[in-house]
Amino acid sequence: MSSHNYTTPVSQLLTYGELYDYAFNNSTPYLEKFGLTAEHIPELIRMVGDDELHDSDEESLEVWAPIHAWRSLAELRNEAAIQPLISVIHKLPDHDFFIDELPHVLAQIGPAAIPALRDYLANPDYNASARYSAVDSLEVMATQHPEVRDECVSILTERLAYSDPESQILNSFIVYSLVKLKALEAVPAIEAAFAGDRINKHWCDDWDMIQVELGLKQPKKKLKDPDGIVALFEKKHQKRSKPQVSSGFGSAKTQQKSANKKKKKRK
Repeated sequence: MSSHNYTTPVSQLLTYGELYDYAFNNSTPYLEKFGLTAEHIPELIRMVGDDELHDSDEESLEVWAPIHAWRSLAELRNEAAIQPLISVIHKLPDHDFFIDELPHVLAQIGPAAIPALRDYLANPDYNASARYSAVDSLEVMATQHPEVRDECVSILTERLAYSDPESQILNSFIVYSLVKLKALEAVPAIEAAFAGDRINKHWCDDWDMIQVELGLKQPKKKLKDPDGIVALFEKKHQKRSKPQVSSGFGSAKTQQKSANKKKKKRK
């Protein structure tokens, strides 16, 4: 078992179990409880990508260990964790907790993650679903670190120039992030992307509605919920390929329970 491969105090995360009520902020509950320090980063990184733990029974304690590990890395705020965390994005496409929390982990570590996120976003080897995590991470980074907001907006805006099928879907997600960031400086690039058919209109509202959301026009109807569109894309993507058991929360019942608790946590 994986417990034989981890040393104290990292091994204690294997039996810590369920913890939905966690907020990313300046507190350090994991570090205080377990005495984790920078010397434990290699083991924590290994735990985040541990296939044996991700394949554990969804009701087990061990299945929570990778979640505790990446939260601990967020609290340590060490740049050494940035690249390893980003490198597992495409390995955990169906892990709801990872998709939800990675942007906050990286934002807590800091703006040093921006170059790696830019490179991941630009890598055509990853599909739009995987690269959406980089989009979301840049959005959260811009929100939590206003000093790098312009840099993040610039990176997202530049991607709108690409028009292959994967980029068209990705561009739809980028538009929503730019809208949420109220990035008026990106308006010319967004308009050009719509005019150049570089937006997948199945996932994104038309240009008129985007202008409404940015305050450039009076509303005529409500803009589609960005989270709903992302969920729709992921649902269609999962129909094309069998979801990974590594999510650790595989059953529909358990996923719904997890989602409900996460919604309460985020309020």
